[in-house]
Amino acid sequence: MSATPVVALVGRPNVGKSALFNRIVGHDIAIVSDEAGTTRDRHFGRAEWQGRQFFLVDTGGITDDRRAPLDAAIRRQVETAIDEADLLLMVVDAAAGVHPIDHRVAEILRQSGKPFLVVANKVDRPTDTSWYEFFALGAGDPIPVSALNGKQSGDLLDTLVSRIPEAPAEPADALRVAVIGRPNVGKSSFVNRLLGEERLVVSAEAGTTRDAIDATLRYHGRDIVFVDTAGLRRQSKVEEGIEFYSALRTRRAIERADLCCLLIDATEGLHNQDLKIAALAWEAGRGLIVVVNKWDLYAKDDKSAPHFERECRDKAPYLAFVPFLFTSALTGQRVSRVLEVIMDVAAERTKRIATSEVNDRLGELVARLQPPQAAGREVRLMYATQVDVAPPTFAVFGNHPDLVQEHYVRYLHNGFREAWGFHGNPVRIVLRRKAA
Repeated sequence: MSATPVVALVGRPNVGKSALFNRIVGHDIAIVSDEAGTTRDRHFGRAEWQGRQFFLVDTGGITDDRRAPLDAAIRRQVETAIDEADLLLMVVDAAAGVHPIDHRVAEILRQSGKPFLVVANKVDRPTDTSWYEFFALGAGDPIPVSALNGKQSGDLLDTLVSRIPEAPAEPADALRVAVIGRPNVGKSSFVNRLLGEERLVVSAEAGTTRDAIDATLRYHGRDIVFVDTAGLRRQSKVEEGIEFYSALRTRRAIERADLCCLLIDATEGLHNQDLKIAALAWEAGRGLIVVVNKWDLYAKDDKSAPHFERECRDKAPYLAFVPFLFTSALTGQRVSRVLEVIMDVAAERTKRIATSEVNDRLGELVARLQPPQAAGREVRLMYATQVDVAPPTFAVFGNHPDLVQEHYVRYLHNGFREAWGFHGNPVRIVLRRKAA
């Protein structure tokens, strides 16, 4: 499993970076305006071309006025984008011609040592040769495109995917665990306690960890690779470039992981932001464990842990399928138990159920409760089979899969879980039409 590459759009204001972003990503996320400087912070979205996925990042325009507070902030954000990106697209305005700032941007990119492409935007007519003058930047062959009508955007994407890196494959048996959560809940202290050494920087200042850092531990003959990620804040708080990229790194870490340990602060309880982070992992099909850290500071009695779990599960019903551990990274309380739970959840993640057993269970569930019938049409479910693992996925075949209601799919889901567990993992059910 490898991290999705990052491609960043950079350039002076009003050259059409946001319009090109929207063209490539496929929908209007960034605000597009004729007013220079509309994009003041960053937007990012996932794009795919020729089977290669990448994150595309839109940045604010670089100007020459270093004294203006807003321009200085944009410059910091762009510098962060350059540091983080695997490939940079320098967007220029073919209709306006070469601008002195274009030369400055090209020089900044050359000095960074990062690969970059010059994209001449606003070449709306095939006969337009105005973009030729951008050869003067000395930054390779410009690629003419029109973000407005999409002309030659395919050629740009062909070149782009040929230049983004193929990340090296992980060892086949390595288990990747992303340690996720809000800032300052003790993620680095937790990983350090597991590793038995001060391998990660720990500080009382929120947001100390800005990079996603890998650390490997061998447990019961298997390599477990822990990724300690920067904390995810609420999106409205993600205003500076570093915070933005911390959020992007966390999402990339979740993608690279087999399962995630969500750390929450016992003294603060389960926040909405914790739920959003958990949902990112769950919806991505990753295994999930909730680690309640700082349990030594929680005022408790013998019923505190079940009560804490119940309150969390009331906020998100799928947490009923997720193991909870109550730990203290500071004292080491129950931290080593996490390794056992990780191995259990990983085993559940790859468990396969024989088709005969799946069909028997489907028959029991349908006999207990028939699927709701549609007016004038009989809805029948004939058979089912497990089609994938990690996460466990089942295909259920019927005559009218489109008429099976969502609440009945949940009923099947709960029935499958009741039989086979899959603790700590999402279970997916896909409905398919039985071939005639």
